[in-house]
Amino acid sequence: MLILLPPSEGKTAPKRGKHLALADLAFPALTEPREQVITALAKLCAGDPQEAARALGLGPTQTDDVRRNTRLLETPTARADAIYTGVLYEALDLASLDSAARRRASGSLAITSSLFGLLRPADRIPPYRLAGGVNLAGLGVVSAHWRVALAPVIREAAGRGLIVDLRSSTYAAFWRPDRDLASRVATVRVLQQVGSRRMVVSHFNKATKGRLVRALLESGASPRTPVALADVIRDLGWKVELDDPGTHGQLLDVIVEEV
Repeated sequence: MLILLPPSEGKTAPKRGKHLALADLAFPALTEPREQVITALAKLCAGDPQEAARALGLGPTQTDDVRRNTRLLETPTARADAIYTGVLYEALDLASLDSAARRRASGSLAITSSLFGLLRPADRIPPYRLAGGVNLAGLGVVSAHWRVALAPVIREAAGRGLIVDLRSSTYAAFWRPDRDLASRVATVRVLQQVGSRRMVVSHFNKATKGRLVRALLESGASPRTPVALADVIRDLGWKVELDDPGTHGQLLDVIVEEV
């Protein structure tokens, strides 16, 4: 089973650690496109910091993030699951899992990244600021840059197993499954039910996804189809509804009522 996660906007900045070594990251087929993004981002951020901030969708007070993007090869690194500090990762809390669940996380989790394409939790990376919709000179829109590169990498990483897609809409644009993979792709959406209304609430959605992934890792379950995944999630105590299969997979709604 391959579980695709989004990154988080929130990132911690380690005070010490090895420098970035692209050759040591998982998914080595992505080394060249990673170098291309790092080079284009550094070039953008080496110019006027205010213009770079606007291009990156940052505010005028976030020029420190711009400057950090010019030093990615010299900045201390840490594990990706320690760098990403958003709501999903706080709820997932990989470091507190038992050893068996951590081993499953190492082999099944893959984090989508605007800078690195795809990462495993143990990959050592620096903090950075780059969103998937940014247009980098000479490279184009980041999501489009990764769309071609990620297709064979995700196919190989998934093998013959189920792909569980928990990415947000921004990062879903980085990769769409081909038709021949659709029967084993489950796209998980979290909906909060209030009375008769169902809605996506960003903070709540991320926290629930983190808790759900944690429960899957602790369970040791390895479903091979979206229907089997729905059964596992129900057994773990969630309410689940399945849509009809589509050309890019099957939508699986987790319905929750309490925050």
